[in-house]
Amino acid sequence: MQLIFNEINNLPEYKFLCEDALNFSREVQNNSVKLIMTSPPYNIGKSYETRININEYISNFEPLLNELKRILCDDGSICWQVGNYVEDGEIFPLDIYFYDAFKNLGFKLRNRIIWHFGHGLHCSKRFSGRYEVILWFTKTDNYIFNLDDVRIPSKYPGKKYYKGAKKGLISANPAGKNPEDLWTIERLTDDWDALIWEIPNVKNNHPEKLNHPCQYPVELAERCILALTNENDFIFDPFAGVASTLIAALKNNRRALGSEREKNYFEIGSERIKNLNAGNLKTRPIYQEIYKPHENKSSI
Repeated sequence: MQLIFNEINNLPEYKFLCEDALNFSREVQNNSVKLIMTSPPYNIGKSYETRININEYISNFEPLLNELKRILCDDGSICWQVGNYVEDGEIFPLDIYFYDAFKNLGFKLRNRIIWHFGHGLHCSKRFSGRYEVILWFTKTDNYIFNLDDVRIPSKYPGKKYYKGAKKGLISANPAGKNPEDLWTIERLTDDWDALIWEIPNVKNNHPEKLNHPCQYPVELAERCILALTNENDFIFDPFAGVASTLIAALKNNRRALGSEREKNYFEIGSERIKNLNAGNLKTRPIYQEIYKPHENKSSI
């Protein structure tokens, strides 16, 4: 790497700068990053962006996407997490628009992951939006995928084959099941006491909630990082916000790079990393249950 890294006693090396994403990317060495995990501005008029024509918005990413391709390892991945752009009540799904931009650079789409969550704005003229999309692209056909590191509990762990040569043997993987491409509510059994919510979005009662309007949870980045990288690999977030991706990387013994041009978010993110090092950072543990009704189960 051409960058000089921060050194903190208890964390892997990292670099987090208050810098424009494109400028930061140009300082990163060729083929050095295993995973680029980010959520870019959605062109919806937040304080850190200016609304422009949707086609101009997408084309403005072209220089950055070229840099991201350059710095990504041949066995690396990009996880591009986006929602919808809305204009005059009409929805423009950003994942559809970004798909062509990545395909034109030769990237291959491995999954279109739907991240469903339970809370958000209530709409009066359309159904309320409760999902966003992660586009998982790879640079080549030879890519890292550690499925066993992200398996979740099987719904029927004792299920057996009922015919054939394996009749009577356990059919479920003892390590759990593939989390699939719909990351949503999960009932492990028919008993509602076993209800978990895999990855809730960051709202007011979330332990990670900060002064950022589009903050995603650390555990969302963790699943991607565990599945698509190995320890000591470099993870890069060009739109790092309050450093959730960097924190997920450092928590799991990966090295991290991040840029955030908004000074207030950069300062919050930097403080979070310091708190992580000190053991004082509040994050929601991955796969923690958030709702277990006990008395009136029929009300669900």
